[in-house]
Amino acid sequence: MIAIEPITPQNASIFKAARLRALQDTPSAFGSTYARESLFTDADWVERANRSNGETSILLLAMGEGIAVGIAGSYLDHDDASRAQLISMWTAPTHRHQGVGRLLVNEIHGWASQRSARTLQLMVTSSNEPAISFYQRLGFTFTGRTEPYPNDSNLIELEMSRAIAGS
Repeated sequence: MIAIEPITPQNASIFKAARLRALQDTPSAFGSTYARESLFTDADWVERANRSNGETSILLLAMGEGIAVGIAGSYLDHDDASRAQLISMWTAPTHRHQGVGRLLVNEIHGWASQRSARTLQLMVTSSNEPAISFYQRLGFTFTGRTEPYPNDSNLIELEMSRAIAGS
């Protein structure tokens, strides 16, 4: 059984291990790099957990049998709180196609809805076809907005969004 839980100072070391695995597994899916984040101290990870869980942001772990098998985060857009950004989405290769990603997105959706956000947005690298297909199955559509991927000028990020029901 998969449990979704917020990242806290108490489980920051679990988040650290999962995030570093994610950065190694799918490096072009994130705006950061393994080389950068592997230099963070344990105190940096605890601080990240502290600042990422509040009224305007959240980080989540998907836990299965005592290990982290997924990550997702969200924050309310600084310029327009009716928009929530889905960030840092990752599912361990061993748990893909088993509903973990859907559980994480649903939890983010609920969090955003409780904060009266009306739209859930994300950026996905144009070369990440599995992620694009996953998001489309969940009702996300392309907005037409693009931007260069920060770690590789040969890649483009595509914005996708979906309405948040009940907002």
